[in-house]
Amino acid sequence: MTDVAKPSRTQLRVGRLVKAHGLKGALKIELYTDEPDRRFATGATFTLQVPESSPWHGRPLTVREFRWMNSHPVAFFEGVDDRSAAEELVKAILWIDEDSEASVPEDDAWYDHQLVGLDVVRDGEVVGTVARVDHFPAQDLLAVRVGDEEILVPFVKAIVPEVDIEAGRVVVTPPAGLFEALEGEEKDAPSVSSDDADAADAADESDTDDESAVDDDSATDDHSVTDDSDDADTAGR
Repeated sequence: MTDVAKPSRTQLRVGRLVKAHGLKGALKIELYTDEPDRRFATGATFTLQVPESSPWHGRPLTVREFRWMNSHPVAFFEGVDDRSAAEELVKAILWIDEDSEASVPEDDAWYDHQLVGLDVVRDGEVVGTVARVDHFPAQDLLAVRVGDEEILVPFVKAIVPEVDIEAGRVVVTPPAGLFEALEGEEKDAPSVSSDDADAADAADESDTDDESAVDDDSATDDHSVTDDSDDADTAGR
């Protein structure tokens, strides 16, 4: 099944329908907005991102009622009158047109689509790009793509002191260890100096001379060397 094309950047993603609630068509919502009571006001109409096979593909969805139940946002929609109809909308993503008021967010507040794709700069160098923004009750996190890896950076001013949409970048001052974990993978491999290499070659030559001098009882000595080698491998793990 193929999802409908993601709406253009003139629209905002405000929520996702996660679960049918009760028998009268209500749905629990995962919110992507700080203004749920305004975005989900009675009569608000959404563009749906749903699979092409969905009976709701290409159809708008209009709020009939929005309420809070046990601290969870729940909504009723026009044309969704029972649980079966509600279950057809589970996992649907809700988009709204970005109005002129919303196009200018308050200071130190940005929409997800403004942040996704920005370069992430640390100490004057680009270290990755913003892949997405994760929203949690405690704080938001920037998912930063660094090569094939992903790092979650707390989106707080102490760690992300600068966001420059026009310049296409965010500046990060992460705590020690946040990015070094990836850099350290390349540094963990032990290096062998030229002196160590020469010493190893000398040891090999000495072993060769010793082998030529031993008699048939050398099998016991060989076994002890193997044991020593095994112990070294274990200690290095």
